[in-house]
Amino acid sequence: MKAKIKNTATAVALCLAATGGAAQAATIGDTSVKFTGYIKVDAMVSDYSDGTIASGSVGRDFYIPSLTPVGGVDEDPQFDAHIRTSRFRFATSTPTAEGDTINGVFELDFVVTSGGDERISNSYVPRVRHAYLTYKNWLVGQTWTTFMDVGSLPESLDFIGTTDGITFGRQVMVRYTNGGLQIALENPESTITPFGGGSRITSDDSSVPDFVAAYTSKYDWGYVKVAGLLRQLSYDNAAGIDADETSFGVSVTGKYNLSNGDDIRFTFNTGKGLGRYSALNAVNGAVLTESGDLEAIDSTGYGIAYRHKWSEKARSSIMFSAFEADNDVSLTGLATTESTYSTRVNYLYSPTKALTVGAEYAFAKREIEAGLEGDMNRFQVSAKYAF
Repeated sequence: MKAKIKNTATAVALCLAATGGAAQAATIGDTSVKFTGYIKVDAMVSDYSDGTIASGSVGRDFYIPSLTPVGGVDEDPQFDAHIRTSRFRFATSTPTAEGDTINGVFELDFVVTSGGDERISNSYVPRVRHAYLTYKNWLVGQTWTTFMDVGSLPESLDFIGTTDGITFGRQVMVRYTNGGLQIALENPESTITPFGGGSRITSDDSSVPDFVAAYTSKYDWGYVKVAGLLRQLSYDNAAGIDADETSFGVSVTGKYNLSNGDDIRFTFNTGKGLGRYSALNAVNGAVLTESGDLEAIDSTGYGIAYRHKWSEKARSSIMFSAFEADNDVSLTGLATTESTYSTRVNYLYSPTKALTVGAEYAFAKREIEAGLEGDMNRFQVSAKYAF
């Protein structure tokens, strides 16, 4: 009878957590479970100078540098509203007999997935963001790539903010952490431009994992993280192409806290064949030559954001980020992205800790190797309830 009462109490606690009630934690056996997340509603008006982004495209939900239209016809502004960045997260902690702890994280949201359309249901399939465990100095599972720095992300209504200049990605890995040092082996994936240009080739032919090493130095004023990436770009197909190329890069990111409560966040990355590790894959990691070899594409990205606190409940951020690629146009063609940049400014207000509303204006510009340009003006408002 006592066991039934205990199980019922646990179930009630979990139900309250799932509905955003006062109970956000429960215990199942020796394992503590915590439920957190947020509900976020976004509405935005986007105006493109040279074309449009098709309905249902992920570029209508948040800014993706390579999707800004170029060389098209100016159309009327587009209004979009969605709840896709809303998310929920389960975190567990289990003590061991040896006095250690095994921690687990499982998190979902609804971005970049299929499902219902805007005609009737606006339903979206959930996707896994994070699913990993940690034990002692080890992390195993899917989470942010070690080459990325979450702390350098600005407070933006957009999904990312300084998108052009940042590394942003999650993948399966094994990571070892000791103080400020992190060493990881992560899941490989190559993105390749066909000879002369054309649709992206996504190749899963690498025989070794991506290797990332990073070190974070903390100071009274903030921190700096330096990360290095070494990986193999590979493409092997039935037509007889079997090519490999070495890719490497470096990233420097951090945050500087000012005495008045403001802060400056910065990011810089550069390398040979960064591809998907920079600006949401604005250009590919390599291009296929006429002889069937791979040639890595050099790129550089950088960004800076300044956050000012107007009061304990109000703050603003102004940010700028840019991306540049060094394409060999004799191989890639002229339709590939040469450069992008974006800037944005916002105002956020939290009447209470759990609730934030805000407005943000963004301007972005993209240029391709043919010399064609296009820009985007976007005004966005959001409401977010975190629990």
